[in-house]
Amino acid sequence: MSFLFSSRSSKTFKPKKNIPEGSHQYELLKHAEATLGSGNLRQAVMLPEVPFPKNFMSVAKTILKRLFRVYAHIYHQHFDSVMQLQEEAHLNTSFKHFIFFVQEFNLIDRRELAPLQELIEKLGSKDR
Repeated sequence: MSFLFSSRSSKTFKPKKNIPEGSHQYELLKHAEATLGSGNLRQAVMLPEVPFPKNFMSVAKTILKRLFRVYAHIYHQHFDSVMQLQEEAHLNTSFKHFIFFVQEFNLIDRRELAPLQELIEKLGSKDR
């Protein structure tokens, strides 16, 4: 794990930019600040008012389907390691946020979610 702490990795972070007030980026930043720290993950995944490219939905669905497969792999093959690191709460919260997002916008077909359906139902039932 030493590669995570190499001096090279510290150079990959970009400095904060000054975003002009009233710009589209500024509005997105304010939306993120207002919702992500609130603890309300359903509110955090609500769609802001942003025009998207015509192929955006297709590209986004492909990316999110692949990310779901990463979560499924972690849960099925590496969950013991996650528990040893005592990071299961973090993983579950991250996955719950991800699932709320894809469900809010119907981004992944239900059949694709089948490998983790039981976990999805369990995590989702706590917020009803």
